[in-house]
Amino acid sequence: MIRYGPSGIPLSCKGRTLRDGIEDVHILGLTAMEIQILRTNVIERVATEEEIGLVPRKALNEMIVEVFRGTAKKRDPISLDDKIKKGDFIWSMTNAIARDYEHLHELKEIARNLDVEISVHTPYYMDLIAENDLTIKSINSIRWAGILAKELGATIVTTHLGMYGNVSKKTAAKRIKQNIEFIRDWYLENGIDVPLGVETSGRQEIFGEFKEIVKLCKEVEGLVPIINFSHIHARGNGALKKKEDFQNLFDTIAQFVNNKFNTNFSGVEHEDGNEIRYTPIKKGDLKFEPLAECILDNDFDITIICGSPLLEHDATYMKVILERVLAKREAKAERQRLKEDKKEEKAENKNEKKPPKTAPKKAPIKEPKKETKTDRKQAPKKKEASKPKKAAVKKETKPSKTTKGKDMKAGTKVKAAKKKK
Repeated sequence: MIRYGPSGIPLSCKGRTLRDGIEDVHILGLTAMEIQILRTNVIERVATEEEIGLVPRKALNEMIVEVFRGTAKKRDPISLDDKIKKGDFIWSMTNAIARDYEHLHELKEIARNLDVEISVHTPYYMDLIAENDLTIKSINSIRWAGILAKELGATIVTTHLGMYGNVSKKTAAKRIKQNIEFIRDWYLENGIDVPLGVETSGRQEIFGEFKEIVKLCKEVEGLVPIINFSHIHARGNGALKKKEDFQNLFDTIAQFVNNKFNTNFSGVEHEDGNEIRYTPIKKGDLKFEPLAECILDNDFDITIICGSPLLEHDATYMKVILERVLAKREAKAERQRLKEDKKEEKAENKNEKKPPKTAPKKAPIKEPKKETKTDRKQAPKKKEASKPKKAAVKKETKPSKTTKGKDMKAGTKVKAAKKKK
């Protein structure tokens, strides 16, 4: 299945709540939406009398993400399904994406009924490298994003990883691995079955080159690579041009994704291997047609989130492009099928064609072989049968001028002799 959706609430949405956004995505004919957690600020306080005995997940109009129990020197976190006790220390999110957990469940049901797939993106500025307060805050943001994602029924939590800063790439990779493993284990311990995804980056100074993401996913079991085509294209100086370029990416990460690809696409302006900004798809040099060809060749189960400045417009535009490519393929296949059918029909007609009715052929009369001189010499002489002789017929001949006078004289003498008698 191919899903398209915006990165955030659609720009055309009149309301600005998540419910409005999900419903608007459905109305637009899209089937995915990435929910962005822009900030994860919390209020830290001691539990009130009214909250004692209350399950944190059941709290109304409040998003409790952590509850700690113990003394000030050592406080351990408790499950959000345990009841709050006196003296417990509560962390409540101030700018959550929903009022409370009940509200998250409502959004989950709305998205499910409208067939809108939900994913969650952590705050964009993350740092799992520096080993300072910002790193701790980044780890907490990813943990809490997992809590919200589970309640929303999200398919994945996506995060960036941080800048190299003043450390080597090798050191940065080592620190990121340690922190990601900690977060992964925390997800498992708290029953969060939403996969954790790490996204490719579009700038040279930020950890997240495609090879780095693949290597990290090999080292941390359960981690999922998120392909941001715009980032890879920019970091590679316009690397994605042909269908084969996209195919190589899919083939490389197929072992980590369990047959479901999570991706991002938009136009992008870049220079010297660095992303400058997202652009509308029509204005960038990253084209969607080769990706559409690749998707159709493989029949992928894929979700494509659009981060373009036009958000839902370009998400719909990608859908239109793929349908156009598919229509061309089907038309070509139909022409080929008709061509083959004509060939088969022509062959059948040729085989079924009956010969015309004609008179039975007579045996050819063999002409006698002409006798050659050699044959006459070699052939034995045959005695010819005697034939009855015909009576000779005397032919009258005219007397010649020389004999004419002699004959006349002879005739006169004969006549005279007869008279004497």
